Amino acid sequence: MVVGLDPQLMEILACPCPQHGKLSSGTAANPEADALTCATCGRSFPVVDGIPVLLLTEALPGTGPEPDQVDGGPGRRREPGSG
Repeated sequence: MVVGLDPQLMEILACPCPQHGKLSSGTAANPEADALTCATCGRSFPVVDGIPVLLLTEALPGTGPEPDQVDGGPGRRREPGSG
């Protein structure tokens, strides 16, 4: 099923990644998926009951950059005393 969000809303929505890339309907693997995909980082986010879930932690598995390529990702070690 293709995401049917209002075109004006699609103009406003942006990826929560630091680059705030434009979102498009579907995923790279399935253009018909109930998801939105960032043109910048490649992450895909689910659309549940017509509501986009735009949280980096909720990005669909296997989409976006590798964990060690993202600041703050699981591959990053925090230095002692850095917070």
